[in-house]
Amino acid sequence: MSSVRGRPKIRPPKGLTLKPFESDLSSLERKLTMVMFANFKSLSSPGLNVDFDKMWAILASALREIHTKNSSELSYEELYRNAYKLVLKKKGDALYNKVKQFEEAWLSGEVRAKVRGATSSAFFSGPSGALVATSNERRVAGEKFLRAIREAWEDHRVCTAMIADVLMYMDRVYCADNRKPITYIAIMGLFRDKIMRSPLDAGEAHGPKISSILNSVILDQIQMERDGDIVDRNLIRSSIYMLEGLYDTDAEHENQKLYLVSFEPEFLISSRLFYKEEAEKILRQADAATFLRHTQKRLEEEDARCESTLSTLTGPKIRKVIEEEVITAHMGEVINMEGSGAEHMLDNDRFDELQLMFDLVARVDVKKEALAQALRKRVEELGIEINNASGAATGAGTATGSEDKATTDAGAQLQGQGALNMQTAAAIQWVDDVLRLKDKYEMVWTRSFYSDHELQTALTRGFTTFINDFKRSPEYVSLFIDDNLRRGLKGKTEAEAEQVLEKAVVLLRYVQDKDLFERYYKKHLSKRLLTGRSVSHEVERQMISKMKLEIGNYFTQKLEGMFKDMAISEGLTSDFRGHTQRLNEGQQRRIELGVHVLTSTFWPTDALGYSGGQDRAPTTCVFPHEIERVKENFQKFYLNRHNGRRLTWQANSGSADIKATFPALSGKDAPLNRERKHELNVSTYGMVVLFLFNDLPRGASMAFDEIEAKTMIPTSDLIRNLQSLAVAPKTRILIKEPMSKDIKRTDRFSFNEGFSSKFLRFKVGVVAGANKVEGERERKDTEKRNDEMRGGIIEAAVVRIMKGRKKLSHQNLLSEIISQLANRFAPDMAMVKKRIESLIDREYLERIEGSDPPSYRYLA
Repeated sequence: MSSVRGRPKIRPPKGLTLKPFESDLSSLERKLTMVMFANFKSLSSPGLNVDFDKMWAILASALREIHTKNSSELSYEELYRNAYKLVLKKKGDALYNKVKQFEEAWLSGEVRAKVRGATSSAFFSGPSGALVATSNERRVAGEKFLRAIREAWEDHRVCTAMIADVLMYMDRVYCADNRKPITYIAIMGLFRDKIMRSPLDAGEAHGPKISSILNSVILDQIQMERDGDIVDRNLIRSSIYMLEGLYDTDAEHENQKLYLVSFEPEFLISSRLFYKEEAEKILRQADAATFLRHTQKRLEEEDARCESTLSTLTGPKIRKVIEEEVITAHMGEVINMEGSGAEHMLDNDRFDELQLMFDLVARVDVKKEALAQALRKRVEELGIEINNASGAATGAGTATGSEDKATTDAGAQLQGQGALNMQTAAAIQWVDDVLRLKDKYEMVWTRSFYSDHELQTALTRGFTTFINDFKRSPEYVSLFIDDNLRRGLKGKTEAEAEQVLEKAVVLLRYVQDKDLFERYYKKHLSKRLLTGRSVSHEVERQMISKMKLEIGNYFTQKLEGMFKDMAISEGLTSDFRGHTQRLNEGQQRRIELGVHVLTSTFWPTDALGYSGGQDRAPTTCVFPHEIERVKENFQKFYLNRHNGRRLTWQANSGSADIKATFPALSGKDAPLNRERKHELNVSTYGMVVLFLFNDLPRGASMAFDEIEAKTMIPTSDLIRNLQSLAVAPKTRILIKEPMSKDIKRTDRFSFNEGFSSKFLRFKVGVVAGANKVEGERERKDTEKRNDEMRGGIIEAAVVRIMKGRKKLSHQNLLSEIISQLANRFAPDMAMVKKRIESLIDREYLERIEGSDPPSYRYLA
């Protein structure tokens, strides 16, 4: 069955083709097509008389036949001619009114009676306001009523189209001249007024109107469908077609369709109430995931209902109702629901549920603030847990700092060394845990949140907060990089190494105190370079290139200078060897020297031997006379090339390969009964200590104090080297008396003639020789030196800003300082104000008297 909305197009009076509208009614089983070719000019004869009553009787009878479905025997040519005559003889007004009166009577009598007969008591509520019938009874009664409405509407529409064809000339002439609605519109309007807007019972003027009952029935059918019942959507759709075909007035503006002004507002109001109650009920009874799935299901159901049953114009409006009453009103509670909300979903990798949550939140909030806050909060909570776990591990292994005491014992030193190793492992573990957390939330962000920019900002802020709340984060990030560049990248492919480096840079992006990280990184890099422990210089340079892109050139300039020094040093060493070969041609060389000449402005003070900062003298020791000669030769060679420079020798960062000969011992089993030679790799301090025993008579010994006095090695370094040479079982080159792990000043040391090893070459490791976590005292010293450096940077920034601006208010100056230094560190306001005062005292700036707000002037 084809359905037609609105009125059919009016055909021209000449060559008229009339077709009764096709219907599914049994009485109109065949089509009637009548083609009339008539010359109506003869009807305009002035002598022609017209009997209005007689012609109207014929037309009224025809209208009745059309409504009773007996139109097949009618002569449409005669009917059209009669209507034409009446209009031609100025009877159009009477004809127009008669047709309306007839249709009013028909609709009020015949049609309304049929509709009333289809009503049921199931439509009406009891004293409490609730419907007294069961859902099945309401469904059956509702379908019966909708069928009656559909039949009445389709009959009326078909009949109206046929009547409009008969009265076509009246529409063209009378209605056009008098600005009245054409027949089709007028009769359709009568259906609206006499059926839809009339009370169900004609005797009850204030009783329920048919339109109200229709709306209630449709809404009840929709509600039953929402509750899971099966309803006849076609019946509902036919009523919606009718409401879309009728208008609030005969002007027929598109925004005045009965569907829009009558049904849709009630539908939206009832839906709003329903979804408000349902959301509250589900929130009380179900978990967050169920709430989300049910909300999505309701949205899909309403979209399908608007596509197939209601109007597509209602789709956005009903979606807005759900978004306001379900999502906006309750999504905050759902996100924060204990045991099943966003926190639970994040912890248990519920990616699909998180994606659904994001989709729903994004409907009502472009910034996704509630979800962003929950995401950031969870990241910070997990980050605090990581910080606390690492802090506990670090606190458990805090070094006592007792190595500066003369009576330090080796047992305490070894115990402290174990604690340091635990702290370093805890530092690496902290970074690994943060990276795992980052990887997890990166996956959530891409899989569930569509790489949303707002949520990326929330994640960044969450990580930035807890990472910078952990005061050791700059040191730990540097230690993580150091660990990987020492040994962590060995055996990895180029792509895997690149990934590790990229992760380190990502963490560095979150660290605010990048200047403190720079200090630690320079310290750790210097040890890698000077001890030759780096995986490769190429990987080191890749890391520096990545940090240059992330932080800037100011950070990497000194690091690049360190690599330049290493390259120059290789050339110097090679040239010096060639120089000594020419001087000692024909002589056997006993000592080969390799040097690293370090530019003091590039390298950290630790590498230069300034253990307490630049204001202290560098550490040194007394070298054996053989080494002294080689030192002097190199110094002359170097100063000949670079006149005016000063070299300071650092024994604390070097190493030495020495050949040791252990005598045969009579009466001993192999291998002690023969002479044994080994090549030892020891620290420079270890070499100085061992050289003392070359001049010592066989079987003689030296006390700790004596060794310290002859070498001038700092006490802490001497203890560590003696531990390696006399306590470690596999490298016990010296014998300690008494033999114990405790080293005291009263201990004596002698050469171990009975030493043997299955290795020809081996390394004597020095306790705590690698990069370790700083103790509390060391960390405070580092922070103090870093603050001193920050003071200079802040002053330079103030002068640079004021030199360009000449005059600036206090608040604007602070803002610009923070902006310029944000990429290096977060300046402390108290320090900034102190530095401004210092510049004023030194007459770089002056206060502008009486200025409001307080301002400064630059003094050239």
